[in-house]
Amino acid sequence: MPATRTLAATLFISLDGVVESPEKWSFPFWGDETQKFKLDETRATDALLLGRVTYEGFAAAWPTRKDDDGFADRFNTIPKYVASTTLKKLEWNNSHLIKGDLAAEVSKLKKQPGHDIVIHGSPTLVRALLPHDLIDEYRLLVYPLVLGRGKRLFDESSKASLKLTESQAFGKGVVKLVYRPAQTQSQA
Repeated sequence: MPATRTLAATLFISLDGVVESPEKWSFPFWGDETQKFKLDETRATDALLLGRVTYEGFAAAWPTRKDDDGFADRFNTIPKYVASTTLKKLEWNNSHLIKGDLAAEVSKLKKQPGHDIVIHGSPTLVRALLPHDLIDEYRLLVYPLVLGRGKRLFDESSKASLKLTESQAFGKGVVKLVYRPAQTQSQA
């Protein structure tokens, strides 16, 4: 079987699992290590997979951004695949609407030649893909705060068995955790 691209979900997450609106709570914890991780991740990525809410937020913010590291240029030029049943037109450069069966379309994307495909945020999209075993990595930056309310990465219907493959403490109390699906007995 030919190799497939890695599909990674990357999220900022509070200690109590909240991923909603990280722009409102993550910046006080930003540091050089977080910056390097996000820049390296973006350089290893050649496609984004986004849900509607994340796409709309990114499309409003990123097209006019510039930075010395080339992060914004990379983000703005790579292909963006958007899972939405309500959007009809995508304005952000190099954006493509996923139509039809989400799992089947994402599976096709993974089979195309290339590097990592990364889901930024988009917890509804992550939960929709979870039962299909399409996500190869969960890259979580865990922030040292409890928000108490907000959209969480996983809900009561989410089920997965994961194994920790990497962990690193960053300054300001942020911890990078990388999980991959655990092998079940039938896969061993």
